[in-house]
Amino acid sequence: MRRRLQPELLDTLPPQDPQAIASRADLRRLNFLMGHAGYLMRAFCGLLPTNLLPSRPLRVIELGAGDGTLLLRLARRWSTLGVKAEVTLIDRQPVVSGETQRGFADLDWSLNCVASDVFSWLKSTSPNADVLLANLFLHHFEDESLTNLLRLAAARTNLFIACEPRRSAFALTAAHSLALIGCNAVTRHDAVVSVRAGFAGQELSALWPATTEWKLSEHFAGPFSHGFSARRNV
Repeated sequence: MRRRLQPELLDTLPPQDPQAIASRADLRRLNFLMGHAGYLMRAFCGLLPTNLLPSRPLRVIELGAGDGTLLLRLARRWSTLGVKAEVTLIDRQPVVSGETQRGFADLDWSLNCVASDVFSWLKSTSPNADVLLANLFLHHFEDESLTNLLRLAAARTNLFIACEPRRSAFALTAAHSLALIGCNAVTRHDAVVSVRAGFAGQELSALWPATTEWKLSEHFAGPFSHGFSARRNV
């Protein structure tokens, strides 16, 4: 199956559109079912340099963060390890609720929500990240734009972790079946589009800057998901 991009409906809807609100709720459920929080947690614990934990608050940045609920789930798990962090959520249309903001505050984690195009933000003079995350985000970009995004990300962090749709016949069949678990029309459309735009093999590794200073890992992250990480050799 060749990689193919098409517009996703959720990206075209106003944040307060009822269909968009319902689709974001679907995505929270799908993230749970796909185990993305667990994957990102394991990658974080396995790859983060131990000298950073818990010596100071970490700078954690999520690209295309949406409503921020996935990172809040991770924050609650990381906090049990003694992690404190300064979180920045980047999205063109941030939809972070007051409840989610209070969740970070309850952990004594600072939160900054930035409405910005990720390319503009990565080119800005904002602080670099200890950990840069992307969840169901990289598949929105054609290879040329994605190569540029990953190059900019590599200049802003020592650890990059992503979890994306797996492009496979099995995942595509599952995406066509989401009506069975009550997902709305927007989610059903976007799930199929996401799988077709997803990744397989070592496609993200091939787009990461070609230097010897990085240790890359790209692998199966569950039947519907594709994992990628890049850790700078420091």
